Amino acid sequence: MSAQPDGPYGPLIPMPDLTPDALRAAVARIAPSRIPALTQHLFEATTNAQQTQSLAPLRAFVHSWAVFVAIERHPERATRLRELEQIVAIAEQDPTAAIHEIQQIRKTAEAEAGL
Repeated sequence: MSAQPDGPYGPLIPMPDLTPDALRAAVARIAPSRIPALTQHLFEATTNAQQTQSLAPLRAFVHSWAVFVAIERHPERATRLRELEQIVAIAEQDPTAAIHEIQQIRKTAEAEAGL
């Protein structure tokens, strides 16, 4: 895991290696309620990889959960993302700025994860 500072307090956990086991351990620490979803996604990705004889489903799994961890390990970032997603879902105002900010959060998370 590589540590990346986040202001004076830093992230909750260092960014894990991009392996299913390391991502599972990170999710267990920062969002334990999401372990069933991660386990189901990994099962589906493994099954699809075997059926298609392609690593693409496993790469998609790693990408998805690495971005999740990169966002959730920073509580302020995770909270802001949920606020923005709510703005888009409610659609009471023009969602353009919220969508742009969501894209920026995800882009930052991808860069942090080394994707």
